[in-house]
Amino acid sequence: MADRGMRRGEKEIVDREELHRVLDEAMVMRLGMLDGERPYVVPLNFAREGDELWFHAAKAGRKLDCLRAAPAVCVEVDHFLTLHTGPRACDDWTSHYESVIGFGTAEIVEDTATKQRGLRALMRKYSGRDDWDFPDASVKGTAVVRIRLDSLTGKRSPAHR
Repeated sequence: MADRGMRRGEKEIVDREELHRVLDEAMVMRLGMLDGERPYVVPLNFAREGDELWFHAAKAGRKLDCLRAAPAVCVEVDHFLTLHTGPRACDDWTSHYESVIGFGTAEIVEDTATKQRGLRALMRKYSGRDDWDFPDASVKGTAVVRIRLDSLTGKRSPAHR
């Protein structure tokens, strides 16, 4: 995929640690997939480890059907920071935000140890704990998906945090 560059380069987040911070602070990720010839986007909880993202799902359903047929995905997270308003029309109003978009490939994980790794990453993010044990029945009954990111871009308005 060719990098098109950002039209407003001064707003681009280029530091990898900053991109990861935005991802790590986000509570919800939007996952874009292909459902036949139509796009399909769902919000979900997720966790990041390095350049991999993890989420879990039911063992059957539209999301997994889409990923099996076409594993290329786009992900998006954002933080709406503030809204600035003014007395005049549109040019006095602006929002401050930061967002990250990534492209990658989704893999439905099958082996127990890797599924547990993904589930542990999720629980660590949302609970702050790393001491989770998962009953075999829960692991077997849960789909765990790993997204290996190929690229990340970020944008912030205003240009500096």
